[in-house]
Amino acid sequence: MKLSKVLIGVVGGAIVILSAVGYWYVFILGAPQLDPPQEQVNTGLKFQLETFSSQAMGTQRQYGVILPPGYDNNPQKRYPVIFLLHGGHDDARAYVNKYAVSSVLYELYKSKKLPPSIVITPDGNDQRGSSPLFDPDYYDGLHGKVGTLIGSELVQVVKSRYRTLENPKFWALGGLSSGGWGAFNIGLRYLQNFNILFSHSGYFTDDSSPRNSPQQIVQQLSIQKRKELRVYLDAGKGDFNLLASTKAFHETLDKLGIENVFYAFPGGHGLSGPDVGWNYFHKHLKDSLSYVGKQFQNSK
Repeated sequence: MKLSKVLIGVVGGAIVILSAVGYWYVFILGAPQLDPPQEQVNTGLKFQLETFSSQAMGTQRQYGVILPPGYDNNPQKRYPVIFLLHGGHDDARAYVNKYAVSSVLYELYKSKKLPPSIVITPDGNDQRGSSPLFDPDYYDGLHGKVGTLIGSELVQVVKSRYRTLENPKFWALGGLSSGGWGAFNIGLRYLQNFNILFSHSGYFTDDSSPRNSPQQIVQQLSIQKRKELRVYLDAGKGDFNLLASTKAFHETLDKLGIENVFYAFPGGHGLSGPDVGWNYFHKHLKDSLSYVGKQFQNSK
């Protein structure tokens, strides 16, 4: 009997410890990747965190910027722009700290698959901040005007601070997971600013409202806007619901005659594996940004 009580106590204690460790890993650390992609050294690309005063959100906001190689040495040259939206429990640093985007850019610049570009990583969190319990609200809603913040306000800030090309054919907006949804939920409303949109394992309907579901919004575009739009989509085969949502959106784009590509790749969300989690997004950023680069080159 005593042995049983001791055993129960040991098991109970182990459960408490495992629960505490699990809570710390998920809610404090944000469930970091066990085998993250390695950032290449000496890329010559510098990530800088900047701030600006946002009227849309009524506070100071942050964004990250990676300027193209040779930016300071070519004061007359103007550049295309790429906005990258993060997913849940991320921030403006996520693409550098988690997805090793500088290495991706270095490889694509070197292979000439992407023209040198101004890369912007907005902080897309709403007024609730960042939490693993919910995704950012990438729209104008109860928790702030994030749609206006990214789709309009930050665009004007970037144009005022950097030497950008003006034509929306040279502006791309994309994201991963909930950032993929955000890229289309915002981008489809601001096609005067962005003509190229892309998503990695994102979704295209949202519980908040049909007004925040790209699957509905895209069908309301004029014929002229449909002709201007260029879309890249991918989803992990392990992300069953996200894959289904992405495929359905791809089929809608085909019916509307909108130029798009769609890929289903191995892997998806997760904590470990060469095709999983941060590694999935790192690997397939090369695909989406190569597509973006092709669109930039075709628009010259």
